[in-house]
Amino acid sequence: MARRQEPWATRTARDRSDTPVRGRLLDAAETVFAARGYGPATIADIAAEAELSRASFYVYFASKEEIFRVLAVRVRDAFLAAQDVPGTDPDDVRAVAAASTAAFIAAYARHLPLLRLLEQQAQADTEVRALWTEITERPVHRTARYIRRMTAAGALAPVAEPLAVARAVGGMSVQFARLVAASPRSRGAAVRDVTAMYLHLLGIDAIPKE
Repeated sequence: MARRQEPWATRTARDRSDTPVRGRLLDAAETVFAARGYGPATIADIAAEAELSRASFYVYFASKEEIFRVLAVRVRDAFLAAQDVPGTDPDDVRAVAAASTAAFIAAYARHLPLLRLLEQQAQADTEVRALWTEITERPVHRTARYIRRMTAAGALAPVAEPLAVARAVGGMSVQFARLVAASPRSRGAAVRDVTAMYLHLLGIDAIPKE
């Protein structure tokens, strides 16, 4: 028996999860939220920014609240991806520090307007609050686990407990990312300086010894 084709409106969420149109809507929503704020932004604004109809919006998202939460998940995943540093030897601490710092600062600077909105919405929305906690805490704990592993292997001698070092590095990265968002030309210097401080906290030299 031939498979009956279902209309878009009744297909599963999985069928619609990774389409180019959905990506356009998410990009448009981030632009609109950043420009107008959460309250004033409307579904009509998002659809117009994506050059799609309101009906197309509802194929992928049920509400403004839902697309905002999906954006929060996308930002969380961007920060976790920043720690993956593909192509970098995980045992090369200097390379990992430089690559992960650069990726984190780039991701934070790119998503800064949305991050500010997420922090605000987290005060009133329990689901957004949970996502905000993941955004701020999961990268820190992943960094702490890496520091613990490399310390156990004898590669590091951190100046403080690994979680404390991870929090310090995360805080520095956020502050420098805000500077980069305001002045993109400062990105190279920001990555260099944060990496140097990160390596100092790990108890190793920023510049390899000859």
